[in-house]
Amino acid sequence: MFADIIQTTYTKMSTVNEEMQKSEVHMMVKIIEYVPNTIVSKTIIKKITGNITLMSFDSGKELAEKPLPFDTFIQILEGSAEITINKKVYTLQLGEGIIIHAHASSYIKAYQRFKMLLTVIKSGYEA
Repeated sequence: MFADIIQTTYTKMSTVNEEMQKSEVHMMVKIIEYVPNTIVSKTIIKKITGNITLMSFDSGKELAEKPLPFDTFIQILEGSAEITINKKVYTLQLGEGIIIHAHASSYIKAYQRFKMLLTVIKSGYEA
């Protein structure tokens, strides 16, 4: 799981691994808060075939460049983020999303605080 990769890289990250309540309306941007000098993640859904994680990044925080074995979709829910995929830099704004294809090297940098929804699709990459 992407959040597990983050946990091994950053010691100052807060994580909640329980799934959210089903059949309930949720305001995604309000579920997770900013914590100074921290990347925070909250598991929305965790399944064998993939997962959805809500994350907040404080300004200046980053995830080290690392290839991920699965297709990953990122959507910005608040603020903006710089995402580098195979050395190409993208700046995503509120409401924008991007797919990071499996095995691509990616890097996420918070020049300002932002929140994102991260969806990992494992199906098709079991081997």
